[in-house]
Amino acid sequence: MLLQSLLCTASAAPRAPAPPPAYVPPPGYEARADVATFIRELVQRNPELDEEVVATILSEARYQPQVAKFIMPAANPAAKNWKVYRSRFLDTLRVREGVRFWRDNEAWLQQAEARWGVPARVIVAIIGVETIYGRQTGGFRAVDALATLTFDFPRGRSDRSAFFRGELEALFALASRDKVNPLSLKGSYAGALGMPQFMPSTWLKFALDFDGDGRIDLHRSTPDVIGSVARYLAEHGWVKDMATHYDVLPPTTDADREVLLAPDILPSFTATEFAERGATLSPAGQQHTGKLALVELRNGVEAPSFVAGTDNFWAITRYNWSAYYAMAVIDLSESLAALKTVADNR
Repeated sequence: MLLQSLLCTASAAPRAPAPPPAYVPPPGYEARADVATFIRELVQRNPELDEEVVATILSEARYQPQVAKFIMPAANPAAKNWKVYRSRFLDTLRVREGVRFWRDNEAWLQQAEARWGVPARVIVAIIGVETIYGRQTGGFRAVDALATLTFDFPRGRSDRSAFFRGELEALFALASRDKVNPLSLKGSYAGALGMPQFMPSTWLKFALDFDGDGRIDLHRSTPDVIGSVARYLAEHGWVKDMATHYDVLPPTTDADREVLLAPDILPSFTATEFAERGATLSPAGQQHTGKLALVELRNGVEAPSFVAGTDNFWAITRYNWSAYYAMAVIDLSESLAALKTVADNR
């Protein structure tokens, strides 16, 4: 009787709606039609690749929930804080190791600067910001990360699966060219590789054998890393002896400020046009002959900071499309230069 009563009570109670089933990816990617299409098109564009080998490797790839999580935008992207961001990259470890890296590789840095015009301090700062000189290169298998973002790009943000599809293809081409197993390559959650965190397509296009040992190694060869970073910046518009930015006071009127901010970080205005819109450049900035961008760096609830970015500021953002990133690289480079000068004079 008690059992019957419990059953009746349970049947009478309203039931909560069942939660939607969680996405459970397949153990491998070998059985999916979209993967088969990718393999077929990949081999057609890259005849040096073996279709069976590619299929076998992708059958070993695994969906990575953490990759899907990390690729999502921040919960509140508007709440940017330049001072907080800057503090992450001008820490004691990065500065100390940056000076050491510079002194240990000074000859290679001098050669790179002479060849491409990119200052040693900027090359060292980028490597420091990216991986703390090889200490944090990422622990995800590149095949797993790129397969996840190609075939299972998460919903909730703009779909970038086409970009990662190209990078997965480049990974296979890179591995074939350098005769390495794609499954052995590890990097960031986005598939970036080595000390400079080059995406596979960037490695293929811009990395070089700077030490002349017959192979390109961005994991262990610091000369190759130094030369590749310098070449990348030069190919993306770095101008020798040009400043990266100038101090500036923004226009006081919202309308003029909006006009100067509209192109974002792309240099689009002359110094004269800055002045016509009510922006006050430093004396050096007033003499600049190229185009400038009004760059805004938010400081949370405090007033934002502003700089006038040059073509060299823009070149740094080709590494990472972020004014905050570029300023972190610049500030770190200046700190490293100052500390190295002190150390050299002891």
